Amino acid sequence: MVDNLAARPAPVAVGPFIIGVDPGTDSPGINYATPRPGHTITPADITALVTAFRTAERKPRLEYVTSTAPDLEHLLLNAGFAVEERHDYLVCSPGSLRVPPIPDGFRVLSPANSEQRIAMVNAQNEAFGGEPTATEQDAERIAHLQDRGGVAFMAIDAVGVCVGGGMATPPNGGGGGTPAESKPLGGSRESERPEGRQASEPADGQQGSELANGGVSEVTGIAVVTAYRRRGLAAAITGAITVQLFGAGVEVAWLEASGPDSWRIYERVGYRPSGKRLYMCLDRVAG
Repeated sequence: MVDNLAARPAPVAVGPFIIGVDPGTDSPGINYATPRPGHTITPADITALVTAFRTAERKPRLEYVTSTAPDLEHLLLNAGFAVEERHDYLVCSPGSLRVPPIPDGFRVLSPANSEQRIAMVNAQNEAFGGEPTATEQDAERIAHLQDRGGVAFMAIDAVGVCVGGGMATPPNGGGGGTPAESKPLGGSRESERPEGRQASEPADGQQGSELANGGVSEVTGIAVVTAYRRRGLAAAITGAITVQLFGAGVEVAWLEASGPDSWRIYERVGYRPSGKRLYMCLDRVAG
């Protein structure tokens, strides 16, 4: 997650956190923070984090693996944050992968132009309960992901209508911006957190690794519109993405499951539960 957020266009490092800021969208699902594992977190760090979010004109929000910062939830609750969701995360390795068949009458392919990328994002938005109002900026975001070595796949029906899609982050953390640094209130600033480094600059001083984040990639945004569910399309999209990741040298692919239905889908592909992730946000107005 640190690598993923550091690959946003304008990541911000603040104390033990990194915020993945994308100037092209104010979506809280894209602009959020995560802690860097192994760092002590204080109430002053939380204050500095909120200030950095306000400066970036983004809603203060975090997504993180709970085992990396066991005391963080308590600190965030004391600062006025609220729990949005608790998810299980699952992992898959080349040895556990099982590739499901593509349902008859459908194709699963990688979007190759702006029209296809917009169609994929529209299907994802609709599947997640939003409006199918994707723009050229959304298409550019997917193209940028693919250019950096990320993966995107869409499912289309017999007449070419996109009915679902999904993505995965680049296995090397991609080529984002260099994180701006924010100084914690009353303290000294620390170095970068997640995805806020250049493609050629390994995080936290790691050198000489072809896959700078240890060969780990996140699979995300797996979605199928309501009318086409329970046909095996989500599993087929997940399988296609995971196959391409492992073909590129990824050692571990991971994703989140929000409930039993999605859990069963991912287990069919070979993903296995490994831990918990927590989403927290601050809704109150600054000041």
